[in-house]
Amino acid sequence: MAVNRDPVLKRCRNLGISPGVLGYAKETRRDPKRNARRSKSSEYALQMKEKQKAKFIYGVLERQFRLTFQKAEKMQGQAGENLLSLLERRLDNVAFVMGFGETRRQARQIVGHGHLLVNGKRVNIPSYRVKPGDVVSVKQRSRSSDMFKALAEKPVGFPGWISGNTASFEGTVTRLPVREDIDVPVNETLIVELYSK
Repeated sequence: MAVNRDPVLKRCRNLGISPGVLGYAKETRRDPKRNARRSKSSEYALQMKEKQKAKFIYGVLERQFRLTFQKAEKMQGQAGENLLSLLERRLDNVAFVMGFGETRRQARQIVGHGHLLVNGKRVNIPSYRVKPGDVVSVKQRSRSSDMFKALAEKPVGFPGWISGNTASFEGTVTRLPVREDIDVPVNETLIVELYSK
């Protein structure tokens, strides 16, 4: 299985996004304008950068991202919003927004190690896509671990499309996420333009 091992802060600086989007409290001390190129970026470069941002934030590699976009195109509505909705519904992302991981990478690892249940069944596939009515919870045995106890003491506010709270180690997907629910700094229109060529 391919794993993205890029240094997070360095990649965030290159893409111009805050590490907070990925759950990291650190900020780079380097001046972002110091090494900025003076030449104007081409339209293609801007589109490619937006795609790279989305891939990096959600931890998806190229082939999986392209397949997700193809699925988003076939759905009703705007392809860009559908793409972000599909990415947002990945189980590793759901674990992160529910506060079951301090960072997106930690949330992915928690899913991979089988700590989460979906409708009472163990799921260890980070790309598993939740749907309305699904109940995502932490396994009973895992709740007593120091890591989950610490996470429960720092509850996060769930997004509008998930009900529940971190302290109860459970949340229910009430509806599909819409663009207003998704706070990632990505311009999905540029990604659609890139794939439309």
